[in-house]
Amino acid sequence: MHDQKIKGVSEITPSLEDIHKSIDARNKKGFFRKLFAFMGPAYLISVGYMDPGNWATDIAGGAQFGYKLIWVLVMSNIIALLLQSLSARLGIVRGRDLAQASREEFPKPVNLGLYVLAEIAIASTDLAEVLGMAIGLNLLFDIPLLWGVVLTLFDTFLLLFLINKGMRRMEAFILALIGVIGASFFAEMIFAQPHIPSVMEGFIPSIPNTTALFIAIGIIGATVMPHNLYLHSSLVQTRNHDKTEKGMRTAIKFNILDTTIALNLAFFVNAAILILAAATFYQSGMYNVSEIEDAYKFLEPMLGTKWAPILFAVALIAAGQSSTLTGTLAGQIVMEGYLNLRFQPWVRRIITRVIAIVPAVIVILIFGEGSTGTLLIVSQVILSLQLGFAVIPLIHHVSDKATMGTFAIGPWTKLASWASALVIVALNIWLVVEESSNFLNVTKHPVLWGIVITVLAVLTVSLLIYVTFVPIFKQRSMQKRSGVHQEQLLIDIDAPKQYNKIAVAVDFSTVDNKVIQHVLTVANKDTEIVLIHIVESVVARVFGDTVNDSETQSDEVFLENYKQQISTHGYKVHTELGYGNPKTTIPQIANSFHADLLVLGSHGHGIWADVLFGTTIDAVRHKVEIPVFIVRE
Repeated sequence: MHDQKIKGVSEITPSLEDIHKSIDARNKKGFFRKLFAFMGPAYLISVGYMDPGNWATDIAGGAQFGYKLIWVLVMSNIIALLLQSLSARLGIVRGRDLAQASREEFPKPVNLGLYVLAEIAIASTDLAEVLGMAIGLNLLFDIPLLWGVVLTLFDTFLLLFLINKGMRRMEAFILALIGVIGASFFAEMIFAQPHIPSVMEGFIPSIPNTTALFIAIGIIGATVMPHNLYLHSSLVQTRNHDKTEKGMRTAIKFNILDTTIALNLAFFVNAAILILAAATFYQSGMYNVSEIEDAYKFLEPMLGTKWAPILFAVALIAAGQSSTLTGTLAGQIVMEGYLNLRFQPWVRRIITRVIAIVPAVIVILIFGEGSTGTLLIVSQVILSLQLGFAVIPLIHHVSDKATMGTFAIGPWTKLASWASALVIVALNIWLVVEESSNFLNVTKHPVLWGIVITVLAVLTVSLLIYVTFVPIFKQRSMQKRSGVHQEQLLIDIDAPKQYNKIAVAVDFSTVDNKVIQHVLTVANKDTEIVLIHIVESVVARVFGDTVNDSETQSDEVFLENYKQQISTHGYKVHTELGYGNPKTTIPQIANSFHADLLVLGSHGHGIWADVLFGTTIDAVRHKVEIPVFIVRE
């Protein structure tokens, strides 16, 4: 059917390629052996849910409102379980991390905006992690905070060492740090002896005031972290599992189980921190404790043991160390996925580490060491503000039947996912309005800052609207077109001819009739025509030209039918099936055919609709150096 093997996006460079498929999860017998083979990625994810940024928000929430915000941790954990399972599903089925999938879906300006926001989120994450570890070093060893921040640069070399030793050893190291954190807070709970009935009351939802809302959103931002969605979709690809439908379902099942265990451990740590603050500071009337240093200082006299502050600091260092490692990996994934910038592994990780340290150093130099608690909470609120820009594209990616096939999420999962996204976005809008109003009331230049805030709000809201609604309309448009296949072509052509080789993209919709007729108006009997159709099923995206499913076979039949109809009129016709992403594969086939004209159908979009939906045409015409003829439906 075709002379060349065109794989399209199947040839995309794997995410975290130096550890891609480095662990064999195939042919494992028994439940626990299979579980052990897939266990690991979620534990690297879980450290992001117990990083020092969480500590600041949990301490502030417990000290000011007692046990009343425990329900926020529960809700955040449920949302985290749902979203991380979607992220794992994306990586397993499509073999793409979230950044790569978005790069394939959205045009460059949108991807640039998403990249900038992702980098801001990672910088906020790293700010919390670097400051937290530096605070821990300062508390235990009296190392100045600024020097502690600089010392975190050497995390990069530890990460390189661990990865060179293999993914399993890095996972074991992270798991050991999680064990230290968990054991430390288990002991803290014994020391604190919280009032259990009051703890149970904290599971009843309530928001006492605006300050509680600010902290609650900070907790959500600290718990459901954008960079973890990018990271998880990449880390699941470190497992080499069977690529059959059964194999992928097995991988999804065990990764969900791994995620459930790991994130519930993270929930225990977060709840323990909040309960510790409530049982000590809130019960003693010390409502203003929000600094990690203050919590460390007051634990010994209030709990009556010197081990309380020591274990607190040790756990803080373990949390900071583990989360900086995963934050660095996330930075690499985002940079490579959105920008396709590739360096040597050690260079990439140095860059992401420096991006983390520079903001932390600037913050300490400008604001001083005494404001770290407030800065940690602000960093988590910033994280929460970025969540919608990671969550919404993720939901679109795993809902798309064209790329996920039978693995696309069902109606109930989709409903729960969109409800989670709605909660996140609604809380963030409320927070932005409240904080912007408060800021403008106290600033000396309200007009200037009002203009700045308005411009930023318009840009971010526009981007949020785009990533929310455009993929929905785009998928509906594609579904509508793909449902109608042509059986007959109306050919009645007699016009001047001028091209030697013409490439024609067809999709078996009603527009193909006009496309073929326009092609034959500029072709003569010596002109060679290649009919191109791209198979976009999830199987085709994963397996490329080795696939032979029912959709591919059907497409071959329709393509051959077109060829025979056109050939009966004396034209030289070839056919080419491509696999994966049309934006990449169509220009590859046209260029390899040495075509001097490429003809595409636009399906009748207007000017603005083409701007929104015509990303395939726009991407294709920039990848060929020949005329591109667009035929409207």
